[in-house]
Amino acid sequence: MKYALVKFRVHLLGQKPFVIYTDHASLRTATSSPHLSQRMARWLSFFAEYNFTVEYKPGKQNVLADALSRRPDYELAHLAYLESPLYELIREAYADDDDLAGLVEALSAPNKAVELTARQRSRLHRYSVVEGLLYYQVDGGDEPRIVVPNDEDLRHRVLYEAHDTPLSGHLGREKTYTSVARNFWWPHMYKWVRKYLQTCVTCQRVKPAPSASAPLMSLPVPADCWRSVSMDFIFELPADARGHTGILVFVCRLS
Repeated sequence: MKYALVKFRVHLLGQKPFVIYTDHASLRTATSSPHLSQRMARWLSFFAEYNFTVEYKPGKQNVLADALSRRPDYELAHLAYLESPLYELIREAYADDDDLAGLVEALSAPNKAVELTARQRSRLHRYSVVEGLLYYQVDGGDEPRIVVPNDEDLRHRVLYEAHDTPLSGHLGREKTYTSVARNFWWPHMYKWVRKYLQTCVTCQRVKPAPSASAPLMSLPVPADCWRSVSMDFIFELPADARGHTGILVFVCRLS
C-alpha cells in the first residue's frame, strides 16, 4: 500500500478522497489499530498526507490486478542456459585430488567397495554427487555447494570469475567471498579470497588509501563583541514583496 501511494503521489495528493482496494484484510484497520508496529508508527505521518479509505477485496474478485500480473502471453515457454566450462574443469580435476577422488567414487557407486580413511567416512554424510560434481553441506539446512579440488590454478579461476570479470566489478573482500561461497566451497576459502584480492593489480591501483581526517579545532574566544563574526547565506529563494531572493545572516561569535 505504501508503495502505491509513493508511486502515484502526484496524482493522489489533494482534498479529493480515493479508495484503496486490497486483498490483505488486516490493512483495513492498520492505520487505526492501537497496537502498531514500529514501522507502521513511522508511516502514520506519511499516510496522514492522503485522504483515502481502505476496502477489502478478495483476490478472486480483483481481476484487474490479476490480469496485469498474470498475463498468459508472458508465461515462460522455454528455458535455455549455457553451462560454464568451469564445471567441466572441476569434474576433471577430481581425479588428481586423492582426498576427493575417493569421495566421488564412493558416492557415485554406493555398492562398490571403496577404501576410505576414517576421516573421510566421518564426513561422508555431508557430501553428495550430482552429474559428476561433488557437493558439500555444512549441515542439513545449508545449501549444497560445489567442492573445488586442491588445484591452485582452478581455485584462482573460480576467484577470477567472481572478482575480475566485467559482471563482477572488482568487489571488496566480503562481497567477493559471499559471491564465491554462494556456489563453491573448499577449505580456508576466506584466506584464499583475501590473498587473491591483495594481489589484484586493478584493486591495488584504484583502491583509495586510508587517511585520517584532521581533528576539529576550537576557535579562540573573541575579546569584544563583533570582533569575530560568522556568516551564512542562501539565494535563489522565491521573491518576497520587495523582490528579495536571498538571505544573508551575520552572527557575533561572542554575544
